[in-house]
Amino acid sequence: MDDESPAVLNTHLQEIRRGSVVLASLLACRSPRYGYALLTTLAEAGIATEANTLYPLLRRLESQGLLTSTWHTDDPRPRKYYETTELGTRTAERLHSDWLALGAGFAELRKADA
Repeated sequence: MDDESPAVLNTHLQEIRRGSVVLASLLACRSPRYGYALLTTLAEAGIATEANTLYPLLRRLESQGLLTSTWHTDDPRPRKYYETTELGTRTAERLHSDWLALGAGFAELRKADA
């Protein structure tokens, strides 16, 4: 592998992860989660995400009507909880279905080349 290949690979891995974080966040927020807890949930599922990537994504998904948020101020530290909306649930179902179809397509392509 030459010196540039790892950088190219990392770029493509980042692109795959970026798209998967949308679906993962919509699925994880079917029950209310605050940002840090969501980061932990995603990491435990093998979808490591940086806070500086996740928080803007959450705001974008909320502005698109896929998530809703509420502030919980009962704890010593106020937290903003995100929850998937009905539209977000339908979107996640469609994204997941497409994700599975893509995976099946990749498996077929690998078999064809073997």
